[in-house]
Amino acid sequence: MFDVLIVGGGPIGLATACYLAEAGLSAVVAEPRTGPIDKACGEGLMPPAVAALRALGVDPVGRRLRGIRYCDPTHSVDAEFRSGPGRGVRRTVLHAALAERAEAVGVELVPKRITEFSQSAACVQADGLTARFLVAADGLHSPIRRACNLDPASAAPSASVSLSASASASAVPAPARPARYGLRRHFQTAPWTDFVEVHWSRASEAYVTPVDDGLVGVAILGPAGATFDERLAAFPALRERLAGAEGAGPVRGAGPLRQAVRRRVAPGGRVLLVGDASGYVDALTGEGISVGLAQARALAVCLAAGRPAEYERRWHRVSRRSNLLTAALLAARRNPVLGPRIVPAAGALPAVFGGAVRLITG
Repeated sequence: MFDVLIVGGGPIGLATACYLAEAGLSAVVAEPRTGPIDKACGEGLMPPAVAALRALGVDPVGRRLRGIRYCDPTHSVDAEFRSGPGRGVRRTVLHAALAERAEAVGVELVPKRITEFSQSAACVQADGLTARFLVAADGLHSPIRRACNLDPASAAPSASVSLSASASASAVPAPARPARYGLRRHFQTAPWTDFVEVHWSRASEAYVTPVDDGLVGVAILGPAGATFDERLAAFPALRERLAGAEGAGPVRGAGPLRQAVRRRVAPGGRVLLVGDASGYVDALTGEGISVGLAQARALAVCLAAGRPAEYERRWHRVSRRSNLLTAALLAARRNPVLGPRIVPAAGALPAVFGGAVRLITG
């Protein structure tokens, strides 16, 4: 029997396994996809994420990032990181580095899709695997979370849970505001900046992240219903900059981004959520990996101490600042008066903008 079964072998699932191994617990990661897994994301690691990965023994190759730049058609303002550089890293490169580290510290990786599980007072059983705890690191639309009825307005879970189509489609209330989605594409072109550029339009934002000497990632966040090229048309300066650059790889999408979750520890105390599966506000501040790593570390501390129930409180402690900042910026972004003034205000008050960036990046 393993100490912990982790469902989902993305970066946060693998990092959780590494933290658990460092704490002396045995971990197995169940992930049906083999090889590095790609995903629609901004691919910019903020300084806290770079530091946390390095402390974990992971140092993925990428492009040094000096700070964050906000742009609109008439304004541009920079804020440099103060706690060290960030790094633009291809998602597949990050995944491969974490997978290599997980294997090095003794984590078992099994190519398995978890289709059902049951929990008792002593353990969790899933597809022939038995562990004292199950950790769901299976993304925004976590089937484990939904099967445990941890989405809002869900009923209480049973001891035996099947991840059937009906279980995965647990009732979730309609969002109060239009849902936001992300689309990302890479372009073969020499990076023109060592900042993460955030271009603002009326309804969406485009994140430009250099990830290699000849590769730039562009992630566009906004409402549903438009192709990548249609969204890019809202940023004429960026589209002109990319004119003639060949697209590299497919357009990838993710969303809706906001995921409300009632709790991070399921009734019974044997199933816990981490990363995007544990709740998500938006990608607006680019802190996803940083916060996910902090959650993974907190979860490992709680399980190593034999206090899984304490994880809920620790999750809020490491996630609260980011969630509040993201929610506040998103609310301003949606306000018809404040939204168009975000970049001009950042330019007029560079010290305030720099302070906000330092709050985000440590």
